[in-house]
Formats: sequence, structure tokens, C-alpha cells
Amino acid sequence: MSTRAQETARQHDAFAPIGVTVFEEKVSGKLKVEDRPSLAAALEYMHEGDMLTVHEVDRLGGSLLEGLIVATDRFERGVAVKVLDGIAQGEQNERSLILDLALALADDRRRDIVHKTRHGLDAARACGKVEGRPRVVDDDKRAVILARREKGKSIRVIASAVDVSVGAVSGVRAEATTG
Repeated sequence: MSTRAQETARQHDAFAPIGVTVFEEKVSGKLKVEDRPSLAAALEYMHEGDMLTVHEVDRLGGSLLEGLIVATDRFERGVAVKVLDGIAQGEQNERSLILDLALALADDRRRDIVHKTRHGLDAARACGKVEGRPRVVDDDKRAVILARREKGKSIRVIASAVDVSVGAVSGVRAEATTG
């Protein structure tokens, strides 16, 4: 899932009949594997003969390259990939044109969403509207984040403790550094 607010019921319903170990995360799919602890744990858990199952192909990686690397690495280790929904739906034991195309389309869709969002925000700003997502870090959370970072805590640990995203913690750090 991309955000904490999204529900995972649809994915759990899809996986329930399979009877598998489920690794769940609520982070942006555009993050690298090393920044997605549940995906990294799932990949580490896999052994030859296993099958990595994802709801949609875009959950394999944050970009076309990352998705291709994850899929190719799985195949080289004897791990199949199963996609439950989308054009790459089905079981894959090796790279295929359909899988590569699905990853490319997911990457293109991400870029298109970013482009349209930026365009919309720029248009609103030009009309004098400065809106966006509500801030999730108030003054108290900001103080806790900065204090814990000063003590050497990792961004991921801080984010979990304060119940905000890794990006929010990074944003606070960036503001503190430039401000």
C-alpha cells in the first residue's frame, strides 16, 4: 500500500485462498527496496522453489529498473513471481515481454501522476492558492524528531516512534538544516 490510510482488505482477500506468509507494508512503492523493510524481508525469506506473489506488478519496485532487478534476481534464485492483477497477471518463471511491459507501464504511470500533480499545484499556486496535504508534523512531533535525530536514531526508527512517514521525518530534518 502506498499510504497508511489505505486499507489492505482487498489484498488480504486476494491472498487468503492461497494460504501463504504475507508481508505487508504501507509505504510508497516508489521507494527503493532497501527503504521498504517488508519487501526486503519478503525477498530475504524466499528460497528456491518459492513464489513471490504481489497484487500488482508495480509493488516489485519503485521504478522500471528496480522492478526488473527484483524480478530477475528472483528468477535467478529459482523463485517464481505471481502477479494477481493487471496485464502481467499470472505466474512468471522468467523474464517476459509482458512482465517487462507491465513494469514499464507502471513506471510511466508513476511519472505521469507526478507530472500531473506538479502541474496542478503550479496552476493553483499561480491563482494564489497554496494548498496541499495537511501537515502531519506539529511542533511537538518536530521537537521529538529533532531530539531523537540528535541522539543518532535512524530516520526509520524515528518515523515509527512518532507515527509519521519516513518522508515527513526527512522533511523536518531538511527544514531544520536550511532554516
